[in-house]
Amino acid sequence: MNIYRFLIGGCWLVFGAYWAVAAIGAKRNLGGRGERRKAIAVRLGIVMLILLVLRIPALRQALLYAQTSRATGVLGVALCVLGVGIAIWARAHLGSNWGMPMSKKEDPKLVMTGPYAWVRHPIYSGILLAMLGSTIGGAVFWILPLVFFGTYFVYSARREEQFMISEFPEQYPAYIKRSHMLLPWPSRADLKPGSET
Repeated sequence: MNIYRFLIGGCWLVFGAYWAVAAIGAKRNLGGRGERRKAIAVRLGIVMLILLVLRIPALRQALLYAQTSRATGVLGVALCVLGVGIAIWARAHLGSNWGMPMSKKEDPKLVMTGPYAWVRHPIYSGILLAMLGSTIGGAVFWILPLVFFGTYFVYSARREEQFMISEFPEQYPAYIKRSHMLLPWPSRADLKPGSET
């Protein structure tokens, strides 16, 4: 294992440890067991897919043992650290409002501070950035979760936004107009003369 993979692994350990500890203070979900079962099924499906891919020797060799140059290693570690940092910063701003996507909470609050001032789903953005860094600096293996989670996060973000509109019918549509879904750069609408940012 090279130093870059070691540092990237350390970033993910910090992320996992923070997530586990921070989940202790989250508000109780008002939904049923169906939401929890769906989340568990998605996670098990991901693990099964990864294990299946790793059973093919040629793929395992190509994905896990790719060579990393110093430049790509440093870039990968930097992106991973930045991504994990963004996700943790976003999670800290959610506080006890954090929960599984589209889960109803007791006394819900719309958080629009910290990274949520610019991006509506900064946890997803941070995780994807960390996965991109892991792919660049660690192992090509990370391309699998990056593609899978990238697709899932876009789908989930759109569903969450519909849910949030129903939860906050006056605040959330205005919040959508002044923020971005995943990436904090101007959209085409933002670049039009006379448009609001």
